[in-house]
Amino acid sequence: MKITELLKKDTIILDLKATSKAEVIDELVDKLDSAGRLNNKEDYKKAILKRESEFSTGIGDGIAIPHAKTAAVKTPALAFGRSISGIDYDSLDGNPANIFFMIAASEGANSTHLETLSRLSTMLMNPDFKAKLLEAKSEDEILRLVDNEEEEKMSEEESENSVVEETEVKETEDSKGLVLAVTACPTGIAHTYMAADALKNKAKEMGVNIKVETNGSTGVKNKLTEDEINRASGIIVAADKKVEMARFDGKKVIQVPVVQGIKRPEELITQALNGDAPIYKHEGGSDSSDSAKGEKSGFYKHLMSGVSNMLPFVVGGGILIAISFMFGIKAYDPKDPSYNYIAKLLNDIGGANAFALMVPVLAGFIGMSIADRPGFAPAMVGGLIAANNGAGFIGGLIAGFLGGYIVVLLKKVFDKLPQAFDGIKPVLIYPLLGILITGAIMFIVVIGPVNAFNLWLQHVLSSMGTANKVILGVILGGMMCIDMGGPINKAAFTFGIAMISSGNYYPHAAIMAGGMVPPLGIALATTFFKNRFNAQERNSGLTCYIMGLCFITEGAIPFAAADPARVIPASVVGAAITGGLTMLFNIGLPAPHGGIFVFGIVKGNPLLYLLAVAIGAVVTCLLLAILKKPIKENEVQA
Repeated sequence: MKITELLKKDTIILDLKATSKAEVIDELVDKLDSAGRLNNKEDYKKAILKRESEFSTGIGDGIAIPHAKTAAVKTPALAFGRSISGIDYDSLDGNPANIFFMIAASEGANSTHLETLSRLSTMLMNPDFKAKLLEAKSEDEILRLVDNEEEEKMSEEESENSVVEETEVKETEDSKGLVLAVTACPTGIAHTYMAADALKNKAKEMGVNIKVETNGSTGVKNKLTEDEINRASGIIVAADKKVEMARFDGKKVIQVPVVQGIKRPEELITQALNGDAPIYKHEGGSDSSDSAKGEKSGFYKHLMSGVSNMLPFVVGGGILIAISFMFGIKAYDPKDPSYNYIAKLLNDIGGANAFALMVPVLAGFIGMSIADRPGFAPAMVGGLIAANNGAGFIGGLIAGFLGGYIVVLLKKVFDKLPQAFDGIKPVLIYPLLGILITGAIMFIVVIGPVNAFNLWLQHVLSSMGTANKVILGVILGGMMCIDMGGPINKAAFTFGIAMISSGNYYPHAAIMAGGMVPPLGIALATTFFKNRFNAQERNSGLTCYIMGLCFITEGAIPFAAADPARVIPASVVGAAITGGLTMLFNIGLPAPHGGIFVFGIVKGNPLLYLLAVAIGAVVTCLLLAILKKPIKENEVQA
């Protein structure tokens, strides 16, 4: 079936009168309805708006593809609209949209209809085609351009299909490596195939061997095989709906919303090619992608959304604070004899601004993970209230979940409003009531008790005897290495940051030192006990020196994934000893980061801090030498 069997002259608008996103949708829906393509205009519009609430279909580059698959559609159809001046459509790149294709797919649309609609999505990736659509003078010219572009696209697809066995699944020595990808969106019509095309086109340009599996409305196409999964350098899952994930257990998987496959193909391919991705661990139950919708379910996933977005502020701001301390702990204070203008500048940027945003950003992205964009503002305001009123990180965590779930509740409460109010819900009702309710609860209910708890916790930690401090250091140091970047690691890290904000610097010193141990211990083991590692592992061991010194615990992940029964226990024991020693030596760390950058500004003896890390690394090294058996000579030299 051709696209022009779905797009007709009576569903084309060459000059849209709309000046806003809501008006564009109304005008195109009216066009489809007046052409007799809809069973129920209001139900179809409701389905379109529901899709928009999940993620804007303004994909950027001047294109928007509002779409819905619903029983409100009588006959599968396309509507085309154009605005030369451009309309703000909440596009991903922030630019106005000029070209609009509204897709109307019926609930029982057959595969031929859906494949035809999907083909249009990939055609719009061609900038020349878009330019011609903007220049067209009549409806007939629009239809002719679509026909010509579709013929070329189908010809390319036939050519690619004829050699797919040879080009997409060949052995990797003929290219830079094998990258696999899975794309999927809720309707399986537009974004699924646009992401697939963007990834394939960019991979071809980069000389990278790629295979992309699409999970569209017509089912799974180009399914990945077990052999390909085993051979892949990395796997990209760009999906907004459930996809089969159990097959990727133990593999390096990058999980992002489908739109990122369209907007960031080169970055994702490079990341996958370099193996720069976490090891996916399938937890059983229903298969689902942990991207997009997957990321919007479960306490831990919401928390990690906040933490991951907070980390750049922690690292950037924290290191600037650490550098300012090198001029003197109070060199930023104009009233102190050690005052230095540079120190004040660094502290103002890192502490008064970047570091000050940590709690609001943490809260905001937790709220956004729970309730999408409407949850961001209430949660972030709640986080700011927590930060400014002594509630710190704990208050920020509460604000994030509070703001997010309040918006979820508001969505349910106002779900029955007339459709005329749909456009003002996300811009007026949700932010107004969400911020009001979240802020009121934070001020009236949360701030007092959390502030009191923080003061109590600070007092308890400050009054701990040496023995208790050492035990706490052992626990925190060990926690950093159990899952190396996972929830236990992040729990320890977040606790340390919370203690810094409360003025207690000792726990974070133990945490940061413990996090340096696994990569350093492994690096030492690959250097001094070479017969326990093959050539590839020994080469990777060299980079672990740098990663360990820079506090990148994740440098140990490849070794832990390959031999978890030996590497993880050895790392945990070494890091636990280091954590305990930092407490024993009374080392405090006022900077919210680790590595060699901060050794000069620790509270206490920096040489003892270095000694604690060195002892832990040596312990891990020796345990690896004991636990790992020598491998065959040919494997050592391989």
